[in-house]
Amino acid sequence: MEKRKYNKTLRAEKEDETRLKIVEAAMKLHGEVGPARTTISAIADRAGVQRLTVYRHFPEENELLDACSSHWRSLNPPPDPASWRESVAEGDWGLAILSMLYHYYGETAYMWDHCYRDRENVAALHEQMKGFDAYLDMLSADALASLPAERRKGKMCQAVARHAVQFSTWQSLSQAGVENSEMAALMDDWLHKCPLS
Repeated sequence: MEKRKYNKTLRAEKEDETRLKIVEAAMKLHGEVGPARTTISAIADRAGVQRLTVYRHFPEENELLDACSSHWRSLNPPPDPASWRESVAEGDWGLAILSMLYHYYGETAYMWDHCYRDRENVAALHEQMKGFDAYLDMLSADALASLPAERRKGKMCQAVARHAVQFSTWQSLSQAGVENSEMAALMDDWLHKCPLS
């Protein structure tokens, strides 16, 4: 009886190891070529398993994308709102948020670049990224909270706040050679000086 239980435990551990190998292989390929260009064959080769093994663990392609995204997010969590809500004066939230977010984009740009490029071509990816859209909306609202009440309600200020948190904004300024701290200060300054309309 003990031997059978031991064998079942070993088998389950081996299955978990194989599953993790597949997820990590997919995650690396997504970062290198993007989700749309990642094939099951390439994942199997990278993981050192057969294609049928990948399908056995992930019968639906969406399941593998979900597992891969979840694993990547656990290794690369975006800035935690507690980082500014609990230790930064509200008037400085905008600068704190943008500084942390731009540093995060700098560390994870390889993945976001591919995900935004492939988003419209991979339906499951588009659905997953809605969660990150909501996160950015929350950052935008917190950045606006650092402004005086009359400015925070302005259409222009709201547009600037939404623009400031986008990966494409960071990417454009980064490619122009602007440092993360400089772009955070630039965007925060724009937020505080945009027209009240």
